[in-house]
Amino acid sequence: MPQTFERKPSHYLLQLFDGTLNKHLKEIDIRAEKMFQQLVKSLAEKENVTESLKAKDMMLWVQKMNNTRNRATEIVNTEVIFV
Repeated sequence: MPQTFERKPSHYLLQLFDGTLNKHLKEIDIRAEKMFQQLVKSLAEKENVTESLKAKDMMLWVQKMNNTRNRATEIVNTEVIFV
């Protein structure tokens, strides 16, 4: 999927020239990070990725957390970053 700038270059160039691009990008970054943290927490709870699992089987916990973080990243990219 093409990045947003590639699909709407004139829109972002106008923002760059009028000084609002950095503010816009910061807002997107904050929204994406907040959504990512919430998704990781809820997906980990749903998959039962807990501290007790971490204490019992560290490698399984790492695998599950990596999977959870990757899924959350894909969702955030689709819904916030690449719109």
